[in-house]
Amino acid sequence: MTPRRSSVPPVETAGFRRLPATSADVLARADLDSVAAMTGRPDLRLGISDVAPVVSCGTFSARAVVGEHVPITATVFREGHDAVAANVVWTPPGEDGAPPFVRMAKLPPEPDRWLAGVVPDREGLWTFCVEAWSDPLATWHHAVEVKVEAGQGAEDLANDLEEGARLLDRVAAEASGQDQEAVTAAAAALRDTSLELTARIAPALAAPLQRYLHDHPVRELITRTPRYEVWVDRPRALYGSWYEFFPRSEGPVVGGRPTHGTFADAQNRLPAIADMGFDVVYLPPIHPIGTVNRKGRNNTLTPEPDDVGSPWAIGSADGGHDAVHPQLGTMADFTAFVARTRELGMEVALDFALQAAPDHPWVAAHPEWFTTKPDGTIAYAENPPKKYQDIYPINFDNDPEGIYAECLRVIKVWVDAGVRIFRVDNPHTKPLNFWHWLIWQVKKTDPDVLFLAEAFTRPAMMHQLARIGFTQSYTYFTWRTERGELEEYGRDLASTAHYMRPNFFVNTPDILHESLQFGGPPMFKIRAVLASMMSPTWGVYSGFELFEHVAVRPGSEEYLDTEKFQLRPRDWAAAEASGRSLAPYLRKLNEIRRAHPALQQLRTLRFHPMDNPNLLCFSKTDPGSPDAVLVIVNLSSHHTQIGTTSLDLPSLGLDWHERFSVTDEITGASYDWGQFNYVELDPYREPAHVFGLSFGRPVRFPPPVA
Repeated sequence: MTPRRSSVPPVETAGFRRLPATSADVLARADLDSVAAMTGRPDLRLGISDVAPVVSCGTFSARAVVGEHVPITATVFREGHDAVAANVVWTPPGEDGAPPFVRMAKLPPEPDRWLAGVVPDREGLWTFCVEAWSDPLATWHHAVEVKVEAGQGAEDLANDLEEGARLLDRVAAEASGQDQEAVTAAAAALRDTSLELTARIAPALAAPLQRYLHDHPVRELITRTPRYEVWVDRPRALYGSWYEFFPRSEGPVVGGRPTHGTFADAQNRLPAIADMGFDVVYLPPIHPIGTVNRKGRNNTLTPEPDDVGSPWAIGSADGGHDAVHPQLGTMADFTAFVARTRELGMEVALDFALQAAPDHPWVAAHPEWFTTKPDGTIAYAENPPKKYQDIYPINFDNDPEGIYAECLRVIKVWVDAGVRIFRVDNPHTKPLNFWHWLIWQVKKTDPDVLFLAEAFTRPAMMHQLARIGFTQSYTYFTWRTERGELEEYGRDLASTAHYMRPNFFVNTPDILHESLQFGGPPMFKIRAVLASMMSPTWGVYSGFELFEHVAVRPGSEEYLDTEKFQLRPRDWAAAEASGRSLAPYLRKLNEIRRAHPALQQLRTLRFHPMDNPNLLCFSKTDPGSPDAVLVIVNLSSHHTQIGTTSLDLPSLGLDWHERFSVTDEITGASYDWGQFNYVELDPYREPAHVFGLSFGRPVRFPPPVA
């Protein structure tokens, strides 16, 4: 079940072998065996290039989810003027029989670009190849039409008519029933000299027969690409709404002081999270926390006796990565929490952080798994100017066999406990080959397990983590606030949707962007709309709905009194009662996302011009259905913005001149629109329009890039 590396031939056998000294004589003799040896691929009769989706020349699998419309494209061409065509061989997991014939269509405006849309219906490793072929029926059809239009008669077309009849004979030999009778009758008409020319040709060119011939063509000079892989995940890999919270902050406040919450306490928060429409409950590490070098509040080096420490400083005398923090409860309490989450229509994502506190059991049992400095001490984690004295990084080079085996064992402990999603902390600080091995080892036995890469790092590393197997990735969305950079980033993500799926978190325990610090409540709405509408997967960290926005110091993105180092209970009921909660707005956004399949897509994200740089306009469509969504957002949280749209209507499935009705899914207001439309958005009233569109006909797949 593990996606294989492609069997790319070495350079000397892939069309790059040096010509023999007597190559001119070889060609003159038409010595096909020698030519085959010279080229390496004698079967490449026609031209095929730029096949997609292909990741790293086929080294890794492309990605899709069950039910997703996957565009397969290729450039197909040949010498001369004869017609060419192409089809896709799309093979499900574990099946070797002949798959259905999936014919490709031309993809304008490029004359040689071809497209077919396929939809996987199950999880696992699918494969595809593209077949290009000479299309003699299309060549004949064109030649006959041109000659008839030029005024040529039956005598001039005698050979053409017989050639057409012979082609139809070949089709009839493979047909049956009424289809065979229609093809045979058309061939007979072409040979019937008693008929007028138009009468002889008409049956062969009739629309019903042409439709049959389109699906049952005559294929010659068939040229195939290598077979490429597409790993198909469950739909949650592409679409979902995440909510992050700390179970330990859900304990009761006694005498004005917070107490450490348990999983039983945290269960009480789950109905409210479900009511907001979230699909995934993400928990920071739930393991024992180290006591050696424990950090105090706001990351101080002088903890008080009751300070709880960072959940990412994993391990103590109470256990390590396979254990539950005793103040949270037992493993049975955790599995009960997982079960309750599922009862409410959600699932748990668990943090997987490969690092250790100084008193983690690994440190005593396997000191070789860490880096020892010249003075004999173990190196703690640093990201200058930040220091993490409470965390030891793992050195994967000292005992890779032992570390790999232990990490796989730990993952399986939590898979057995019901976890099917892992948010991986800082994967870019661990070897790529380790992640490639671990992810696919897990998927061998549990293919539905998903991995989110928390890697705020260089683009090359983020993309390679996605290529080697990570299901989703954190992104730079948090720092993209202006229209130009949002459009550029959105296009980049849509163009790599065949292997990299984004998760747009509006905030995290580590990231409180300055736009939220100073933008006021309207900015919280703006960022929520952008994240939930642009990306099929988005997330919020607890407290966002209460407009928490105070940083620990000017210029910092760290929260004041960060929950990473202390308990932070919140009075949810009081916030709801006073109207100081964004929860109803988040609920509305998630309801809209569930109601519109278009918002569950990434590949179809398109941007539309507006004449005001503070207004962002984009759309999404659902291939094969009439569903589309158009979103316009005021990026300024302090000022009303006015502008005019210039919609790319064909990308929405409309002609340029058409008028249509739009209804704002947030406010309920309706408008009559066309290509150019006046927009006015007051951030204090409502900073965005979210228009649900349905025109009663499927949107073209894929829509042209705008």
